[in-house]
Amino acid sequence: MSRTTAPASVDRQDDGAAPAEGLSHGLKQRHLSMIALGGVIGAGLFVGSGAGIAAAGPSIVIAYSLSGILVMLVMRMLGEMSAANPASGSFSVHAERAFGSWAGFTSGWAFWFLLCVAVGLEGIGAAKIMTGWFPGSPEWAWVALFMVVFCATNLAAVKNFGEFEFWFAALKVGAIVLFLGIGVLAITGLLPGADAPGTANLTGDGGFFPHGSEGLIVGLLASVFAYGGLETVTIAAAESEHPVQGVAKAVRTAMWRIALFYIGSMAVIVTLVPWDDAAVVEKGPYVATLDHLGIPGAGQIMNVVVLVALLSAMNANIYGASRMAGSLVARGQGPKALGRTFGGVPRPAVLASSLFGFGCVLLSYWRPDDIFVWLLNTIGAIILVVWFFIAASQLVLRRRTEREAPEKLVVRMWAFPFLTWVALAGMTVVFVLMAREEGTRVQLYWTGGLTLLLAAVGLVRQKAARKRTS
Repeated sequence: MSRTTAPASVDRQDDGAAPAEGLSHGLKQRHLSMIALGGVIGAGLFVGSGAGIAAAGPSIVIAYSLSGILVMLVMRMLGEMSAANPASGSFSVHAERAFGSWAGFTSGWAFWFLLCVAVGLEGIGAAKIMTGWFPGSPEWAWVALFMVVFCATNLAAVKNFGEFEFWFAALKVGAIVLFLGIGVLAITGLLPGADAPGTANLTGDGGFFPHGSEGLIVGLLASVFAYGGLETVTIAAAESEHPVQGVAKAVRTAMWRIALFYIGSMAVIVTLVPWDDAAVVEKGPYVATLDHLGIPGAGQIMNVVVLVALLSAMNANIYGASRMAGSLVARGQGPKALGRTFGGVPRPAVLASSLFGFGCVLLSYWRPDDIFVWLLNTIGAIILVVWFFIAASQLVLRRRTEREAPEKLVVRMWAFPFLTWVALAGMTVVFVLMAREEGTRVQLYWTGGLTLLLAAVGLVRQKAARKRTS
């Protein structure tokens, strides 16, 4: 693992009693490539994009293009830092190296909190699909089953996590490639039984911007948060056979995937289906499109794909949360017990992350109107905070690396520092837009409150550590 320049800060494992075995390197390049690929394709794309289409209409293609450009810039910056200094703490380690332990503490624990809550949400979503197939079965039992399966998967050797994600991602990729293929055939009039729609759905019924700039803004905000999940590949890179080469290759190829899977899908959907079709939101845009084309069994086929996407996200988020917690503890920023490793796996961190996620599920049943809503609002903009830390850290570390070890710059940010400042400006715009929109303003406030609280605790801890070492 890599050393950082922050005082007394090393991304290593320490159980506080005896020398502990570090993380293993059980992920192969095919695992890492599929983790990067699968991270792009989530349930937010298959289902959540429907709300964005309903708000923005055909202009959702522009919304996803703009947010996609922002994500590409963020991933390029993260790839540059992770290739230069692979670490299981990823951006948290980079933030600590750039600004001090408070920044690593803030970004790391905020991301851990986000992943744990997300595990619970994904478990609930997967359980709803299962109860649709098995009426009368309790949702909590399905959630518990999924939690046990993926907790066990992550407690075992890291290659098990890699294998699960490899096949999950393969199924998701296969489904979306098939969808895009069918869509292109339908648009060009080559699909049997389907007439080419031309531009009727793009220019009719309100035009390309049916709700004007406000609709585009809502679609933009929806699309920004649909891209979350790409960060996991840089966390996993630290446990791959060849961390530097692995993360470099994964990040470089992530660019065209974003364009193909997200922007391409949105273009196919709004070309084939009227944007105001109620089925786009009720069934999800992919199911609505396939039903519109008369593809038999489309609903159940896509339910299987969505289920796989949810389970894949659960698996990846438990992994990411446990590694982030383990890295934070190794740097003296959490309970030492969570940092212990067994057979190269931080099992206490896996258990803690899984239990926190399952606790969020229980809150959704016990206190659905207050505590659970608070949790959802709190994580609303965390990914944007993480991206901000990534861009700010890269701005500092790029210059430092050029001075101290330029040979480590295997991946370089394009047009540095211009595009880094462009990304920071873009994130600032998104923050401002969230404050303007009533539906996202509360999320921004709660996320801001959590971030400020963590930053305050991190600063107090940093000052205390300096006093002890002085």
